[in-house]
Amino acid sequence: MNFEPYPFEKLNNLLKDIIPNKNHEPSSLTIGEPQFETPDFIQKTLCQNSSQLRKYPKTAGEDELINAQIEFVKKRFGVELKKEQIIPTFGTREVLFNFPQFYLFDKKEPVMAFTNPFYQIYEGAAIASRAKVIHLNLTEQNNFKPQIDEEALSKCHLVILNFPNNPTASTLTLEELGTWVKLSLKYNFVLLNDECYSEIYTNEPTPSLLEASLHVGNSSFKNILVINSISKRSSAPGLRSGFIAGDENILKEYINYRTYIGCASPLPLQSAAAVAWMDEEHVKEARRTYKKNFEAAKEILGIEIPKASFYIWFKVPSPLEFTKRLYRDYNVKVLPGEFLARDAHGINPGKDFVRIALVEDEQKTRSALLRIKDALK
Repeated sequence: MNFEPYPFEKLNNLLKDIIPNKNHEPSSLTIGEPQFETPDFIQKTLCQNSSQLRKYPKTAGEDELINAQIEFVKKRFGVELKKEQIIPTFGTREVLFNFPQFYLFDKKEPVMAFTNPFYQIYEGAAIASRAKVIHLNLTEQNNFKPQIDEEALSKCHLVILNFPNNPTASTLTLEELGTWVKLSLKYNFVLLNDECYSEIYTNEPTPSLLEASLHVGNSSFKNILVINSISKRSSAPGLRSGFIAGDENILKEYINYRTYIGCASPLPLQSAAAVAWMDEEHVKEARRTYKKNFEAAKEILGIEIPKASFYIWFKVPSPLEFTKRLYRDYNVKVLPGEFLARDAHGINPGKDFVRIALVEDEQKTRSALLRIKDALK
C-alpha cells in the first residue's frame, strides 16, 4: 500500500530548515485538538472506575455507554435509536479506516467518493480498500458544498460527507442533507456523514444526516450512517469515544467484523465517556470559548464567522511561502490547504488557503491572530 504522508509530516518538512523568531511565544494553530483541560467531572469518573481495568471490555460496548449515546442523539437531534442502530467505537478514526474496508470487501470494482479537501483517513481507507476515488471538490464557487454529479454517484458504493466540514467550516442544511439521502436510495450507495464537529456550532445547532433521513421519509435509515465523537465537544480526544449509527442491517454485519479488529474501549474510558455524553453544560462553555475566538478573528482578520467548527479556511497569497514566513518571523504555525486536498477535476481546491485551528484560549488566540495580521502586511 502506498499511503501519502500526513499533512503534519508535510508541514514539518516544509519548516524543517527554518529557525523561528524566539521573540515570540510559539503558537501552533495546525491540529484540531482542543487545548483545554478535560472537564474535572470526566477525569474523576475515569479515576473512580480504574479498578475496571482488570476486565476485558466487550466489542459491542457496555450498556452504560450505549444508553448515554442513544440519549445524546435523542436530546440533540430528536432521533430515537434502537440499540441495534448504534455501535460505540474507539474514537472515529478507526471506523473511518476500517468501515470502508469492511463494506467494500465484496465489491468487484469498489468506488468511493468523498469531499476534497478532506480528513486524510478517508484516502487511506480508499487505498486499503483498493477503491477508485471520486473527489467532491469544495470551492469558493460552490460555497464549499459538494456539487451533485448523478452520473458519477451512480457508480459509487460508498460516499463520505463531512459536515460541519473540516477544513472549510461549511455546513449543509437539513434540506441539502435530505437531497443526499434521496440520492443514496436512488443509486443504492451507502452515505456516511462524519459529524465530529456537530457540537461546535456558533449560534444555531447544525442538523444530522439522521434527522435528514427522517425528514425525507427514510425512517429505517436505509443506506444511511453517521459517526460522531466526544473529542471536540468535551476536549477529550484521549478518551477515544465515538459511535457509528444508522442502518441496522449494515451495522449487524459490521459488529461481527469488529470482533476481529480489537478496538474495544477500556471500561474506565467507557464510564468516563458515558458521563461526558450525558452532560451538555460543559459543551456550552466550550462553544462560548470558540465563539469568542471567532469574534476575535472577525475583528482582527475580517473573516466571516462560520456556523460551526473551530477552523478558519483562510485565503492568502502564496500559502506555502506565507506559512514559512509566518513561522520564521512570528513563530506561528498554520497548515497549508493544499496539504489537505488533492488535484481533482483540474484543480487542487486547497491551494489558495491555509487552515487555522482556533483551539487555544482567547488571549493566546488573539496574540496569534495579531501576528498573522502583521504577516499579511
